[in-house]
Amino acid sequence: MSDRPLTAGEKALWQKFIETVEPLDQGRVKRIESLPVARKRVQDAGPITAEYFGGEPSKAVPLRDQKPVPTRHGLDGGWDRRLAKGIIQPDVTVDLHGYSLSSAHGRLDSALELSIAAGHRAILLITGKARSDEERNRAGGRGAIRSAISDWLAASRHASRIATVRSAHPRHGGAGALYIILRRSR
Repeated sequence: MSDRPLTAGEKALWQKFIETVEPLDQGRVKRIESLPVARKRVQDAGPITAEYFGGEPSKAVPLRDQKPVPTRHGLDGGWDRRLAKGIIQPDVTVDLHGYSLSSAHGRLDSALELSIAAGHRAILLITGKARSDEERNRAGGRGAIRSAISDWLAASRHASRIATVRSAHPRHGGAGALYIILRRSR
């Protein structure tokens, strides 16, 4: 807001508005104040299990009945189709152009932390196109961030929260960008 004084017309309009305001019904205010307030629940010291919520504890699954966790992509078919068509809208975009290797790594880590805290699912990471070792040596180190991304993500403290990493659709940067899809918080 600006600090300018009100004009005469604005003052008159404000005065008209003030005259239409009715004070709160004091009886209603007292009734609301007298409503009981929920007490804080006593914290139990034991572990939280199914029994804690009144349910039955689950039985261990025998080894012969266990099925491996699917590791193909970590996503369902709907996500795959939307990523392939480029119709997902990233929750946040992180551009690493112009950063050194160490500052880009720090920016990626902080972006992952903030996105997880905010409950985001899709991050668009703009890295630039990957170069071969020969091209990188010739071009003065260009493409180093893109080639280090997979190692950074695998070693990240947030690796367990990453469902998959995919190349971006051309509308979002194509070969110079990646989608990082985070697991839904449970």
